[in-house]
Amino acid sequence: MTVATDNSLLKQQIVGNTAVISINNPPANTWTAESLQELKHEVLALNENKDVYALVITGEGNKFFSAGADLKLFADGDKQNAAEMAGYFGEAFETLSAFRGVSIAAINGYAMGGGLEVALACDLRICEEQAQLALPEATVGLLPCAGGTQNLTALVGEGWAKRMILCGERISAEKAEKIGLVEEVVAQGNGFNAAMGLAEKVANQSPSSVKACKTLVQAGRSMPRSQALPLERELFVELFDTQDQAEGVNAFLNKRKANWKNA
Repeated sequence: MTVATDNSLLKQQIVGNTAVISINNPPANTWTAESLQELKHEVLALNENKDVYALVITGEGNKFFSAGADLKLFADGDKQNAAEMAGYFGEAFETLSAFRGVSIAAINGYAMGGGLEVALACDLRICEEQAQLALPEATVGLLPCAGGTQNLTALVGEGWAKRMILCGERISAEKAEKIGLVEEVVAQGNGFNAAMGLAEKVANQSPSSVKACKTLVQAGRSMPRSQALPLERELFVELFDTQDQAEGVNAFLNKRKANWKNA
């Protein structure tokens, strides 16, 4: 089943168990206060939709995934406006990072500034071979304020994070894969299909297990190992309160496909 909605700046459709959000603000798919708030609300709504297991985010067109914020927003030096926009970016991308399913960025073109930061907030990144990635904020007197300094460092380590942020280095898709910024590089035009293929694999997993596993993997960013290991065992036991645990084990033993309830 495919259900589509068009909110102008963001297009959403649901294909099977996968939600698709397309950034739709030509020519460069820049973020606005409106689209950031809409992203937050859409992700929160998807969290409540038990039929959605994965989320794919991509950009409309074939040149830009997203160029981030329109710098005209900050040309007047208004601190109040800057604080409001920083808040919108932070809330939207932190909500995306906390999505209970698996989020996948299909990077189909330039991913700059806030455009790369939304991809960094996703769980996985598929990148087309022609794409270019950068966090160039310091070049214009700003800094990545939507999780970029933290999420990039978590993925690629301090050295490459400093090269990209402090030196303003723009990298190719090939380099991004080499340093661990993206998980896979595909031919131009194939990013969306590759991301959807990955999302289909998610649908084979227990949604309850995926949610718990994602919590544990991301806990490593802020939680000491001595706390994360006991939490791992605790969440394992809690899965026995879910319908999906019994369904998964019995489906395997009976050699049939599991019918997940996301409960």
